[in-house]
Amino acid sequence: MNQDEALAGLRLARTEGIGPITFRRLLEQYATATAALDALPRHAARRATPFTAFPARDAMREMERLEDMGGRLLFWGEDDYPPLLALLDDAPPVLAVVGDAACLHARQVAVVGARNASALGRRMAEELAEGLAAKGIVVTSGLARGIDGAAHEGALRAGQSIGVVPGGLDVVYPPDHAGLQSALAENGAVVAEAPLGTAPIARHFPRRNRIIAGLSLGVVVVEAAWRSGTLMTARLALEAGREVFAVPGSPLDPRCAGSNDLIRQGAHLTGRVEDILEHLGEAPHPRPLFRVAYPSEKAPDPPPPPQAAGGATQLLDLIGNSPVTVDELLRRCHLSPAAVQGILLDLELEGRIETLTGNRVVRSA
Repeated sequence: MNQDEALAGLRLARTEGIGPITFRRLLEQYATATAALDALPRHAARRATPFTAFPARDAMREMERLEDMGGRLLFWGEDDYPPLLALLDDAPPVLAVVGDAACLHARQVAVVGARNASALGRRMAEELAEGLAAKGIVVTSGLARGIDGAAHEGALRAGQSIGVVPGGLDVVYPPDHAGLQSALAENGAVVAEAPLGTAPIARHFPRRNRIIAGLSLGVVVVEAAWRSGTLMTARLALEAGREVFAVPGSPLDPRCAGSNDLIRQGAHLTGRVEDILEHLGEAPHPRPLFRVAYPSEKAPDPPPPPQAAGGATQLLDLIGNSPVTVDELLRRCHLSPAAVQGILLDLELEGRIETLTGNRVVRSA
């Protein structure tokens, strides 16, 4: 991707109101980020709160700062974007990466767990991670205290590891993991969805967890309490069709209540590296919904104009306050798939509907 298109892609991704799903739909409609960004004013005119495109100067400053750190940006739709992560409905539009971006394409297993981990839990995480790395598996985790940190340290003894952070790449969290984060950048990679300078806050952690699950073929849980972020990562992995493994713990230890329940529900009981490798498949090859054309290529002809007025009314009548799949809308309306996609994008950008994961839509509140 040339610099102009990268700049447009970053501006589009950073524009308030353009989330991961909308970003993908805009690329589907307009083929390039530059064309999608140019089309925003037309959509903004019909919104109660107009879009304000992210300033080009700020986007360029972010790109320059990341380059000074030795990092780079990976955009959804490009060949070097992590293939497993690209399969998620809400895959991040852009990732900032410091380190070896090629390891994001390697077979990965996430090892995650409690921050207030026991000594035995940390030892188990270290040994499993080291054993996986020795077999050529890249170990992915969230750079948190406890199990995450132990998993990274164990993996680095034998191979590579990837840390996914909840804030910007230039914000070390927790602060005492500054050395570990530097080691990951030297022998693996550190990945962030948030812009540089972003402080980690509570709502960023679920987004970080979906990246950990999305990058990995499987997620190994070592000590997880009820209603923990670790269990959220396991759930996201299941929803994405990935394998879930859990290390059993004492029924008397609340730190193991969630991980033990995962085993009860069918997660692979894990005590050795072999228990993981036995159930770990090869990385699937993603089948993109469309091919993104960049300026260096010949862009496809622009899509035909949607059957706007009547079609929008027809679709709005079919979309209620409960989510409905786009496939169901196609079965019930009299519009072509291309027309439906175009109208849904217009309605979404106008703020009249919301697009959810699973190719579903719902009326905006």
